[in-house]
Amino acid sequence: MKSAVVQLPGLNRDRDMIAALTKISGQAPVTIWQTETEIPDVDLIVIPGGFSYGDYLRCGAIAARMPVLQAIREKAEKGVRVMGVCNGFQILVEAGMLPGALMRNTSLKFVCREIKLEVVNNQTSFTAAYDKGQIIRCPVAHHDGNYFADAETLKQIEANGQVVFRYAQGTNPNGSLNDIAGVINEKGNVLGMMPHPENLIEAAHGGSDGRGIFASALDLIAA
Repeated sequence: MKSAVVQLPGLNRDRDMIAALTKISGQAPVTIWQTETEIPDVDLIVIPGGFSYGDYLRCGAIAARMPVLQAIREKAEKGVRVMGVCNGFQILVEAGMLPGALMRNTSLKFVCREIKLEVVNNQTSFTAAYDKGQIIRCPVAHHDGNYFADAETLKQIEANGQVVFRYAQGTNPNGSLNDIAGVINEKGNVLGMMPHPENLIEAAHGGSDGRGIFASALDLIAA
C-alpha cells in the first residue's frame, strides 16, 4: 500500500516517519508540501510531529488552515486513512477532523520519556495487529498533550469506541482526561495520537512495539 507524509514548516519528525514507513512497507512514501491542493492516490496519509509554525497561536492552529489540510479532509471523506502523531494529532483536532482539544501538560513542562499504552480498541484499521487490552511501550515528546473534551463529547467517544489508546500503569505524562492518548473519528479512518510509534519499530530503537500501528494501517499484518 502507498503512503504519504505531510511536510510543514517547523515539523521535525518527518524524516523519522519517512524512515519508518519505508522500512515497514518496503517503499518510500511520497511527501506532500503545505501548499499542495491535490494529493496522489495513496492508502495512508501521515502528519508527523514537531512544532508546525513554531506552535504560535495554539499548537496546530496555523497548520490546520493550510491548503493541504483541505485536500487531506477530502481524501479522508473518501475513506483514505489519515494518521496524526503528536503535532499531527494537534493539527487534526484544530482542523475539526477529530473531537476534543489538546492543552498544556498539567506540569506546564515539556515531557520526553517512554510511557506505556493500553490498546483500548483493536477493532480499527490502525490497531488490528494488537490484542485488546495489550500494553505496549512508546515514547512521548510534547508540551501540549493534555487531551480534553466536554462531558458530552467524552461520553460519546467512550461509548463509540473512539478512544483507541490510553496511558497505562500510571504513566500518563500530561494529565489527559481518562488517560486518553489516542482517538479515532466516527468513520474509523482518522487516528490521532500523542505518542511516537515511529520511534519504536526495530531493535535499534530498543523495541518494536510501535510497528504494529503502521503494519495495521498498511494492511501488512501478515507480512
